[in-house]
Amino acid sequence: MNQNHLPENDRLRLLTPDERALLETRGCYADCWDNVRITDTTDLQRIRNVEFRGAVALHSLASGILRDCMLEDVETGDDITIRNVPGGVKGCRIADRAVIENTARISFEQEAACGVGVSVDVLDETGSRPVVIYPGLSAQTACLMARVPRWTSETLRLSLPDFLEKRHLPAEIGEEAVIRDCGELFNVHVGREVRIEGASRLRNGAVINNAAKGRALAYVGTGTDAENFIIEDGHVDAGVLLRNCYVGQGASLEKGFSAHDSLFFANCSMENGEACALFAGPYTVSMHKSTLLIGCQTSFMNAGSATNQSNHMYKLGPVHWGILERGVKTSSNSYLMLGADIGAFSLLMGDHKTHPDSTQFPFSYLFGDERGATVVVPGAMLRSCGLMRDEKKWPTRDRRLKRKLPFNDRITFEVLNPYTVDRMLEALSTIRELLTRQADDDRFVRYRGMKFSRASLERAERLYTLAIFRYLDERLPEGENRFPEADGEEADRWIDLSGQLITRTLLEHILLTDNLEETERMLDAAQEEYREEELRWIARRFDTGWREREGEIKAGAEEFEKMVETDRSEYLEQLNEENAMLSLQKS
Repeated sequence: MNQNHLPENDRLRLLTPDERALLETRGCYADCWDNVRITDTTDLQRIRNVEFRGAVALHSLASGILRDCMLEDVETGDDITIRNVPGGVKGCRIADRAVIENTARISFEQEAACGVGVSVDVLDETGSRPVVIYPGLSAQTACLMARVPRWTSETLRLSLPDFLEKRHLPAEIGEEAVIRDCGELFNVHVGREVRIEGASRLRNGAVINNAAKGRALAYVGTGTDAENFIIEDGHVDAGVLLRNCYVGQGASLEKGFSAHDSLFFANCSMENGEACALFAGPYTVSMHKSTLLIGCQTSFMNAGSATNQSNHMYKLGPVHWGILERGVKTSSNSYLMLGADIGAFSLLMGDHKTHPDSTQFPFSYLFGDERGATVVVPGAMLRSCGLMRDEKKWPTRDRRLKRKLPFNDRITFEVLNPYTVDRMLEALSTIRELLTRQADDDRFVRYRGMKFSRASLERAERLYTLAIFRYLDERLPEGENRFPEADGEEADRWIDLSGQLITRTLLEHILLTDNLEETERMLDAAQEEYREEELRWIARRFDTGWREREGEIKAGAEEFEKMVETDRSEYLEQLNEENAMLSLQKS
């Protein structure tokens, strides 16, 4: 602190003999009183039974209290309260109006990392896809690190140390932070207005608040035990156990959930179960005690009870991993043997042991048969009213809203988007080819280790077409000549980068970038230009065959909406029948 810019009575000075005597009569002790500094506004009457070790600087206490604690190499702000900290507070700055009560010990080593630079062995537990965590980590940058490990180890190799150094967190308890009824905090940076209440043990980490004053999301509660972690605008409470984890903005972990080497991004909700090497992209939800998510990447996922994955075949260790693309749901007792890649907005049921890759068939039902093979009903999810409900609820359930904080994670919420529509266009070509094949003796058509009935393929052809019409009706202007004019360029492919949709061309440019700050700028620009890029893609992707069907777009979209509304009506009718059956007043 620059003393020259402070008012005269707020500048630090040595104790007078009388002030030293007063503190001693109040049960205080110092290994060297010459190392204790106070200001003219420091109220010594508010200090009792305090042991001073090393260099200690006390600013105005005003309404604060120092009682029953030890301070070692500490500088305090104004109005702080430290009470009943038997192990003491060591090696940090305590900012204005912070409160520390009934806590075993708070200490920092010199040059403590406070979680910055921890390597999280996500997806592959053996460590071949590490993600380095730091304040401001986005789901998109983490995805690049995990999915393209050479980018981290080679392209970023020289710039990464300097980047992490710029994000170094001080040994500090932030302004208006509250630490109460806790065990030990060791090398843990506590940000402005953060509340830590009842945590059992925190080591080498940070709890960061980026929200506006009075709107903090960051919270750590009862029984939390965490080591090598960063919690940034996230909520962790009720017996959560974390090792080598990042908990991002709006994420909530509660009710005994445990995780190691896992990442949780915007608005994830995790309770009761377990995560190992999980990359939980935005809006991943798991609520059940018996659920294990391991070695996989998810986003917009909902895990049913007893959902399980396997990443270890007892040969080379837990090296297998997989992807559940955006919007995948799993039923109770579903099992997936990794590696596997499950297509977007699909429902996974039963046991799947043949490493399916259903990415070409989004919006599908996937059933595991008695032998663990995967039976696919393509496009069946498109009829569900729940799909459109999800699209509307996600933005309204964004816990980051109204907090006035910079969003780390970029999110594209639409269910029908260039990524899923492109997959449906590919699926239509594949379906037409599969329908020319003869079914096997069990009446299934086989493709890439998956099984399809001819009837389901025929239905999917119509379902995918209607969904594409609905997408075009939403994106294209009304009237004649709705399609934008093609420019003769080939349509780019799209990548779902953990919630944000970008083109493959942009991905290739990013992977040439050796600076994470520039990477984030490129991703920000892509998010701002998404609509323009989407229209460019539509102009290039939809060929003459689709343009000749322009007159069918409106009718197809209406048929799609009618199909979804029929599903909603049938569901509500069934729900009413169930409620009537369970009524106390039924005859």
